[in-house]
Amino acid sequence: MALLEVRELSRHFDGVLAVDRVSLSAETGEFVSVIGPNGAGKTTLFNLITGTDQPTAGEITFDGESLVGMPPDRFASRGIARTFQHGRVFGNLSVLDNVLVGAQTRRRVSRPRHLVGELLISLLPTPQARAEEKHLREEAEAIIAQFGERLTPRLHDSANSLSYANRRRVEIARALVLKPRLLLLDEPTAGMNLTETAEMLEFIRHLKLQGLTILLIEHKLSLVMELSDRVVVMDNGQKIAEGLPEAVRNDPRVIEAYLGHKGQPEATV
Repeated sequence: MALLEVRELSRHFDGVLAVDRVSLSAETGEFVSVIGPNGAGKTTLFNLITGTDQPTAGEITFDGESLVGMPPDRFASRGIARTFQHGRVFGNLSVLDNVLVGAQTRRRVSRPRHLVGELLISLLPTPQARAEEKHLREEAEAIIAQFGERLTPRLHDSANSLSYANRRRVEIARALVLKPRLLLLDEPTAGMNLTETAEMLEFIRHLKLQGLTILLIEHKLSLVMELSDRVVVMDNGQKIAEGLPEAVRNDPRVIEAYLGHKGQPEATV
């Protein structure tokens, strides 16, 4: 049984079929890329898989459990983490505190279920709460350290002061501190130059080698071809192709969707 199963998933907006009966799966440890032209429905698909939007029809199963109708925090508590097409950081928080936000669903001692308990914990933290906070901070710092000089010297800088590329790195670090079983990356190299893209490719390759299950949306086809075990292609809300990277790249339907005529898709589409 696949870790993630998406079956006949649809999302309609006032008659517009943003996602139209799309099915896909991801085995544990598999790297699956979702590609397609702008407006193909890729990000809407990710929104459905992570609970930030609800499907009009269809089924999403994670580790044998249906996720349809659950709020996003329930998805996160089951080990599903994501980044967004347009990077989202908390500008007034430090790099470290931005990353720690991703650990919220992992808190046990310092995450009470009511406001009074939360206030008491913050004002009078118990030894258990202090120990949990210390452990999570150490984990967050270790994840930030994986980005080397790009983030480590900026640990206590506000996110507002970061470059666009570093904000993307912070967002990925925040997803990783959740200790995800499934990581969804939505255009992680968007806005990056060639050097930054090469660094991100190597970082994602490292995650893949660790055995993390990854779904990727990416317009830089060279990166997709190098990292993917399987590629799913969407156009106009529908899945038009699926298979091994090289087979998909040469599929006439994919070439038509990208270029509107016969030829080879460009390396950056």
